[in-house]
Amino acid sequence: MPTARIKLISRKKNDVVAIAKQIIEIAKTTGVKFKGPIPLPTRTMTVSTRKTPCGDGSHTYEHWEMHIHKWLVEIDGSEQALRQVMRITVPDTVQIEMTLS
Repeated sequence: MPTARIKLISRKKNDVVAIAKQIIEIAKTTGVKFKGPIPLPTRTMTVSTRKTPCGDGSHTYEHWEMHIHKWLVEIDGSEQALRQVMRITVPDTVQIEMTLS
């Protein structure tokens, strides 16, 4: 039986956790084997800029950070479970990558 690997990517951790819980509930109700959710390493992107654009004055900097959270869920590829997963309403902040193997 093929396995569906679902990768969830978002800047908001709560959205990723909510979608992962929905996928796990679908797997439990359909009786399909699943693995996860597995949190992958969080990617942190940092940007540092000078406060004064002209270069005069004190040497002060502003720092901004953006965190990208990734979670992985694997379920067996039964047709019924995958159809229910495709019906989940996903917020705009979450990206889903699904691969079948």
